[in-house]
Amino acid sequence: MNDHSQPVSQFKSKSGGKRIFSAFFYSIDGFRSAWKNEHAFRQELMLVLPGVLLALFLPVSALEKIALIAVLLLVLIVELLNSAIEAVVDRVSLDTNPLSKNAKDYGSAAVMLSLLLALATWAVITLPLLL
Repeated sequence: MNDHSQPVSQFKSKSGGKRIFSAFFYSIDGFRSAWKNEHAFRQELMLVLPGVLLALFLPVSALEKIALIAVLLLVLIVELLNSAIEAVVDRVSLDTNPLSKNAKDYGSAAVMLSLLLALATWAVITLPLLL
């Protein structure tokens, strides 16, 4: 190993079709774990599912439908990343530490921003329908 090589985890997946197949099932495991262990993910999913259906039936353009759905999915994406950050921080140490608090607070702030973006997008696109 030369000075420019990066250490590689023994758990790092290999390339090829098997990797894609395995990655799909790892993702399913991630969704199951988030559903089982993350209360916020369950709450947000219960808002996202009807929101996606509503977006599909609203009398707006296809691009607006995609925007409405995309911001909802973004909330779930950011929540999953936030949960991953929290899991890693807790894995490293359950001790109180200002850096651990910062990491968790930054993840929480990212979720809040995604929720505000979703709210603003839905307001801009749907409020004219109500007026």
